[in-house]
Amino acid sequence: MELTRRDAAAALAALGAGGVAAVAVGHTDDNGGQQADDIDKAAIRRTMVAAAEVVYPDDIAGIDEFVNTFLDSRLAGDRHAAAVDSAVTALDDRAQSWYGDRFAALSADTRDAVLREMAVDTAEPRREGEPRETVRYYVVNELLLALYSSPTGGELVGTENPQGYAGGIDSYQRGPQA
Repeated sequence: MELTRRDAAAALAALGAGGVAAVAVGHTDDNGGQQADDIDKAAIRRTMVAAAEVVYPDDIAGIDEFVNTFLDSRLAGDRHAAAVDSAVTALDDRAQSWYGDRFAALSADTRDAVLREMAVDTAEPRREGEPRETVRYYVVNELLLALYSSPTGGELVGTENPQGYAGGIDSYQRGPQA
């Protein structure tokens, strides 16, 4: 299955974030004083794409474009971008400590091992908490939300016409199913 920019736009629309176009740059928000200029959004993007390559099913293609398009809107606000940056930094710190390189630079198998060794797969997702909880919330769950709220990702679980996605004219021309 091929993910597209259109899928990312549909996922953002389903989240109510489709109209976000302005990027707040350089001002302090309620994020502990971290400013947008202090956040390495390129590093966030690399790490999120690398995580998606591990978290998403193997038969998904177009991950890089999909994740980057989704992040265009999600990283627009200082507060959310700072929280994602903090989770990505925690993930990179663990990868560096255990395997000697940043998360995105590791092989897919090693990235999977980092997530499992952090217990991200069993962690309770929390906005604030232990690194495994924030990585689960801001990295893994964010990526899964993007995937499964998109039409293509929804096909994997039988929700190919999620709320906020019209589904096209075909959905209105089918008769009722008995």
